[in-house]
Amino acid sequence: MPSRPSILSRFGESLGLVGVLVILVFLFGIFGTNFLTASTFHQIANQVPALAVIAVGMTFVIITAGIDLSVGSVMGFVGVMLGLAMIAWGWPLFFALPLGLLAGLACGWVNGWVSVRLAVPSFIVTLGMMLIARGLAYMGTDSQTKYIGKPVEWLGASIPGIGISWAFLFSVLTVIVGQIILSRTVFGRYAKVIGANEEAATLSGINTRPIKVTVFAIAGTLAGLAAAFGSSKLASVDPNAGEGMELNAIAAVVIGGTSLMGGRGSVVGSFLGVLIMATLGAGLANIGVDEPVKLLVTGLVIVGAAIFDAWRAKRMKQLPS
Repeated sequence: MPSRPSILSRFGESLGLVGVLVILVFLFGIFGTNFLTASTFHQIANQVPALAVIAVGMTFVIITAGIDLSVGSVMGFVGVMLGLAMIAWGWPLFFALPLGLLAGLACGWVNGWVSVRLAVPSFIVTLGMMLIARGLAYMGTDSQTKYIGKPVEWLGASIPGIGISWAFLFSVLTVIVGQIILSRTVFGRYAKVIGANEEAATLSGINTRPIKVTVFAIAGTLAGLAAAFGSSKLASVDPNAGEGMELNAIAAVVIGGTSLMGGRGSVVGSFLGVLIMATLGAGLANIGVDEPVKLLVTGLVIVGAAIFDAWRAKRMKQLPS
């Protein structure tokens, strides 16, 4: 019975996020122009795959009380590797994608290993990896965009009769798998325990090091998958791809209810956070809001979500055990 309130609480949080999403759609439907159309929702859905899968990885990292600032640059670097494999070597996406995923995994593993084994704060380690990966991306393309074309274009193209892309469907599948791992496996439960109190986790016999390294490896691997989704949108690779993606992912995770202090979170909540951010951006553009105002409103929403998270954490501490 003790787990039941927790389940109800998580369901209530997800329901609240869905409510926010519905309210946004309702408001933009009233004040916008032709916002409530299938094409608008298809456009929103096809914009989120890269951010959605990166947010999944970021959720695991933040739940263990870590942070990863490198995922956007890793996305750009892996995109360049995909482009080189497909353009210079003539590889099909089926063979190039595993190479990209391995490259992303390697970047994530280095982040985790240095942070955990050498006791360097993850903020510093991933900041360094952010610069390293971006530099490699520029070097690999001579700072120029490289066109790939049809071999990758199909992944981001709308499926006839459905209107959404294969990339969106794969991102939803990633969210489902991520949520199952987080909520239904020993690994996921240990990750939450480590984020809530690593010392207590160690004293209870949990080997925290491999779990903390693994969450960074997951984040890097999913950044590699995001690179394929991003490349498919423009049928090309851009060394600037993924810039700012790490901040958007952190924002979506926070909006989705994952605590920046670690120990609490949901992959589904992070995905809803991604949808809220995408809907907010599309809706503000639809009603003619300028880019500076869009940034202001989005920033206020993120700060509001962080304040709410701090208030909720304080309230939970005050509740009788």
